[in-house]
Amino acid sequence: MIHAAAGAITMDPRWARQSLLLLLLACSALLLAFPVSPVLSSEVIFDDEVVQRVNADSMDNRHSQLVLMISHDDGARLTNNLSRVQSLMQLEQEAWDGSNPATSWEAEHIIFERIETPFAIWSEAFASRNRSLENATQWADVLQPTMEDGWCGLNSTNEEKAAFQATILFLPDEANFNLACPAFPGASADQAPEANELLWIIWLDSGDGDMDWAQLKIWAEKISESTEFQVTPVGANMLFSEARQIAENDLQVFMLPAVVLLGAILVIGLRDPLVVAATLAGTGLVVFAEMGALSALGYTFSVLDGIALPIIMGVAVDGAFWYCRSSREKEQVRSMLFIAMLTTVAAVSLAIFSPVKAQKTLAFVIAVGIILDWLVTRFILEEFYLRRRTKIEFTSHDRLLTQEARATWSWPALLLVLAAIVLVSPSGVEVLDFTQVLPENHPEIDKMEDLQSKYMLASSSVAWIVIDVDGDSTEDLLKVQDLQRQLGQHPSVITYETGMTRSPMVLGVPFHDSDTEGATIDGLSATEVGSILVRDTRLQRDGVTTGVAIAALVDIRNPNAVLLFAEDVEGLLAQNELSGGVGGDLVTGATLAKAFDEARVGQILAAGIAVFFVAMFVLRSKSRAARIAIGAVAIGAAVDGLASMVGGRGVHTAPVVLLGMGFAADYLSHASSDHPPTRSDTSARWGAALTSASVFVLLGFAEFPPAKYTGQLLGISIILSVLLATALSLTHVKRPNSDCEE
Repeated sequence: MIHAAAGAITMDPRWARQSLLLLLLACSALLLAFPVSPVLSSEVIFDDEVVQRVNADSMDNRHSQLVLMISHDDGARLTNNLSRVQSLMQLEQEAWDGSNPATSWEAEHIIFERIETPFAIWSEAFASRNRSLENATQWADVLQPTMEDGWCGLNSTNEEKAAFQATILFLPDEANFNLACPAFPGASADQAPEANELLWIIWLDSGDGDMDWAQLKIWAEKISESTEFQVTPVGANMLFSEARQIAENDLQVFMLPAVVLLGAILVIGLRDPLVVAATLAGTGLVVFAEMGALSALGYTFSVLDGIALPIIMGVAVDGAFWYCRSSREKEQVRSMLFIAMLTTVAAVSLAIFSPVKAQKTLAFVIAVGIILDWLVTRFILEEFYLRRRTKIEFTSHDRLLTQEARATWSWPALLLVLAAIVLVSPSGVEVLDFTQVLPENHPEIDKMEDLQSKYMLASSSVAWIVIDVDGDSTEDLLKVQDLQRQLGQHPSVITYETGMTRSPMVLGVPFHDSDTEGATIDGLSATEVGSILVRDTRLQRDGVTTGVAIAALVDIRNPNAVLLFAEDVEGLLAQNELSGGVGGDLVTGATLAKAFDEARVGQILAAGIAVFFVAMFVLRSKSRAARIAIGAVAIGAAVDGLASMVGGRGVHTAPVVLLGMGFAADYLSHASSDHPPTRSDTSARWGAALTSASVFVLLGFAEFPPAKYTGQLLGISIILSVLLATALSLTHVKRPNSDCEE
């Protein structure tokens, strides 16, 4: 209840406690109506404004695609065996119309948006010469009379050029291209392309945007069982799907052991089962309430956000130890926990301003959880903790050190050790991609590397160039086509040369063979066939063309070259007086990795400054705030250095470093006070630290790399923080009461 007395308004603590408890229970109940379904894709790792515009305004569905690798059961000839080619063409048709139950697509909430295969494009190329691949009984029916220049000659039709492009993309590098390009060594114009395997690209549409890649895997297994072909889903989206399954499995496997371990160590440290039960219940309430509230508000949880759960659990134990096991009075503990919460949140929240989306969302979930931990401890559990507290009388025996035995050397010595870690650690940040979310020796990575070694489509990444244009402008068309020619000359763009022709993999606005006077982008797009990856380059809003999207295939093996390509594209856009931008998974991943590498030191220093001002505002002491900030920066820099040795700096690193700084600020705020160091306080500090560290050590055994390395780094940061805090407490000097700072 709320009472008014002596002109002041006060709130009944019991009413506040009950209200907060009911609110958290209500938020937890929201999980029943808004269950959490975590996702994982490049979209949740980083924001790419160019790709977002392509996906939003494109005339095609250019996302939600997966690659299928197809071979025959006997592993023998495929593309130059006409009956097998026609069987695969029939399979493609059955996938569309569902006429064959043995090969039909069964997922009701997901449909095929588009299927690209080499044979459909070959069929169009033959049809442009009045030949029919579907009706042929032998290859000679479509190969004779011989087309001497094949599909890559100067006089090839647009359909034949597309067939040459399809052969390059969908067949392995070791294939004999034959008709596709007789100019290649060993190729013959009167023979069909020879390969024992090939790729298909499938575009799917789920309607709600939540793509279940497992459905395509189920369909591929169904095809493999019911036909003579082996169909295997491959590619980056499949790897993200596999990583999601690993992370979800880790969550299921580790949550119960984490709770049991946390409870066991709390029992050992607190020696009070009721306090342990209350602490665990409060922790669970925080986790479920946060998930329920955010899910109801429309927040999309990523698999990476799941890393926050053990962190929230680990942070929640501080209050139990300080209220129940230390020699501090209630108001002192309140002040310490409040300072610890503010400084930790201040440090972690800086990751919300990171250019990497995954770091923003993870930091947000952690910060909200830490605040809820504090609210539950302060307003729900505090009175219970105090009732269960063992009264500790402060005596000279409890004092950890006498004034003469102060270990003032320990604080600077540990700071020097942390500085040494920073100096010996390697620099650099890993490019943000799927390799950071799969275990190092996972078989899917080996499959992907094998795929990249054989297929140009797999060894390249699409760099999207978006240009603002008027669809009815001939001038804009000519500018875009000129830019495409310039892009084709860039060394980072994959190019096939036959000696007579040069085919850069720049897929954009088509070039018309006849007079282009008066032609426009809208006009060409309506009459000309686009490329395999870009059927229609136009970007439209409300039916009006506002831009075009050009796809350039760049080599994934050289991220530095991709960065140079992105910079050069920006320069070309300015040079051609065009507005737009460049994006794509590899371009954005490499760009953000570079930006993160350049900003990480500044981020640590900024977090230190934030910790200093927050601590000074609450403590009213510049000297204490400075010690806390210096220690936090030292821990942050050391953890950042250790990250380069433990798994490498990746998508999880910034929140972990900042959280480590928060832990340091937490423990240092306890240790920097004028309260003399006591055995009971040291016991409380180390009990809380070891309990939190135990959860992180367990997390370090996870299979999901971001969770694994987060657990390892947080475990190390907790130990370093508590060591540094203990060292600071051993430098205690009793100040006179007149000290204006305190």
